[in-house]
Amino acid sequence: MSINTTIRPGRAPVTPDGQLGPVRRHPGFGDPAYVRRRNAFVALADGLEVGEPSPPVTYTEQEHLTWRRAHATLLEVHRDAVCRAVLRARDAAPIPADHVPQHAEVGDRLDELTGFRFTPAGGPVPVRRFLGSMARGYFHAVQYVRHPAMPLYTPEPDVLHDVFGHGTHLASQAFAGLYRRFGAAAARVADEDSLDLLSRVYWFSLEYGVAIEDDEVKAYGAALLSSYGELRHLRHADIRPWDLAAVAGQAYQAAGYQPVLYAVRSLDHLAAELRAFLDDFDGTTRARLGLPALAERGPTT
Repeated sequence: MSINTTIRPGRAPVTPDGQLGPVRRHPGFGDPAYVRRRNAFVALADGLEVGEPSPPVTYTEQEHLTWRRAHATLLEVHRDAVCRAVLRARDAAPIPADHVPQHAEVGDRLDELTGFRFTPAGGPVPVRRFLGSMARGYFHAVQYVRHPAMPLYTPEPDVLHDVFGHGTHLASQAFAGLYRRFGAAAARVADEDSLDLLSRVYWFSLEYGVAIEDDEVKAYGAALLSSYGELRHLRHADIRPWDLAAVAGQAYQAAGYQPVLYAVRSLDHLAAELRAFLDDFDGTTRARLGLPALAERGPTT
């Protein structure tokens, strides 16, 4: 199915009432006090190795309030917008509703459930490190909270995206297994072409994936699970059937609403597609499957 989009690339909510505008105008980028606070969290991760515990942090009451508002609103919109299996994983995940959790608070329980823990990140992480660490049961996560004026949308990952969105996945053996498969595939390659290909498939599946359930588009990707604004705007996205070649070549934007999403027929279909792609992934995969080369792929911004 395909729905014409009304969202322009590079556009995102930039005001508390949901007005769309250039991503750079979002208060998370333009509020000096917020940027200083964010940068203090970023500095905590500087130089830490994969597997090192995240340093404990003291959150403000405003940050706890932002978490509570976002968490409560997300639970509400999830009922109609998210796949049932993901809702079950969310309910099993050890994620508090009333305060911003420390990484270890959630990670210790995830370790018991699926063998995953959080490892600290200050922001974007190189693809091979980010994906490769998943083979060892580590997921890179930041510790800062989205801007309080915009609790329902952030143009970059924050602690709610990482701990709530990905923590939901990592409470599920089925999803955790897919994360490990991405990790094992990334650990087998080092060339830019292969890592970019892996990154795009990960982006349109475990980050921004949607599935058809009861003849409706439902979200399962972690970035969607943690973004009320994008869940409400699913009907505006250009929803296309899952096609590996199309996914591999699709341009996408790392900030702002995603104008194009790819839908699998079910979560079983997702698992089958990813296993077939990842289990023997190596430097020959792109050519063997006839996928577009790096220079032929759409840009990422």
